[in-house]
Amino acid sequence: MKWEGNRQSDNVEDRREGGAGRGGGRRMIGGRGIGVGTIVIALLAGWIFGINPMTVLGLLSGGDTGQISAPAAQSAGPRPAVTDPASAFVRTVLADTEDVWSAVFKAAGGTYTQPTLVLFRGRTDSACGLGESASGPFYCPSDSKVYIDLAFFDTLRTRLGAPGDFAQAYVISHEVAHHVQNLLGVTGKVDAMRGKTSATQMNAMSVRVELQADCLAGVWAHHSQQGKGWLEKGDIEEALNAAAQIGDDTLQRKSQGTVVPESFTHGSSQQRMTWFKRGLESGAVKQCNTFDGRL
Repeated sequence: MKWEGNRQSDNVEDRREGGAGRGGGRRMIGGRGIGVGTIVIALLAGWIFGINPMTVLGLLSGGDTGQISAPAAQSAGPRPAVTDPASAFVRTVLADTEDVWSAVFKAAGGTYTQPTLVLFRGRTDSACGLGESASGPFYCPSDSKVYIDLAFFDTLRTRLGAPGDFAQAYVISHEVAHHVQNLLGVTGKVDAMRGKTSATQMNAMSVRVELQADCLAGVWAHHSQQGKGWLEKGDIEEALNAAAQIGDDTLQRKSQGTVVPESFTHGSSQQRMTWFKRGLESGAVKQCNTFDGRL
């Protein structure tokens, strides 16, 4: 992935100097933080999501979205200068998601509100509670921020078998996709359904939410490649491999030796690859309606 020399986002809050002891808030509970990495340590403790498929707004139906906005983000405060390649990479990928989604929303008649990305080490406070590196990257809809401990990328490479810079870009774009869902009104329906249906049904809806985020990550990759042509041979395979390695069935098989589909919260490896490819090949948000029929 030829990412060097491209624009870097200013919407990054670097808290890494605070160390692992920062933050004394409560732990994230009840699905308030949406993350691709939450299943890495404890799959069955993944966040539970719900959504009414009829609420998917204009972009999913191909119609006019109107003015789309998000909750105001908290002030990021001073941002230290970037000196390490890892954070420069994150800033570069984030900048490109800003460019792509701003253009996509504008074409649909809406306005894209950019999220803030928080770099932390060990643990940090968020509006969704205390975020910890063991949970992996996550998106908090309450403050419209993506949280990433860069150590997760080492885990992705060494423990999950998903190396490569575009595998990391896939993770970032997946979390940003949860922000897109927040702007579309998807996330707001999650809490509205909580407690109104069974755990199994909520797990099934969670899978649809996560697969939609995978598809939206593919939409970003489609437009990103068209605009920059920065993908190299093997990059797409890196992203597909990352999607496969964090599929519920693969993680369950590795951790407990058996697969329990009823407990899936993110989708199988095949489903995650399929929906990422669908977004990648179409470049159309309306192709990411995971709530219409079988997955």
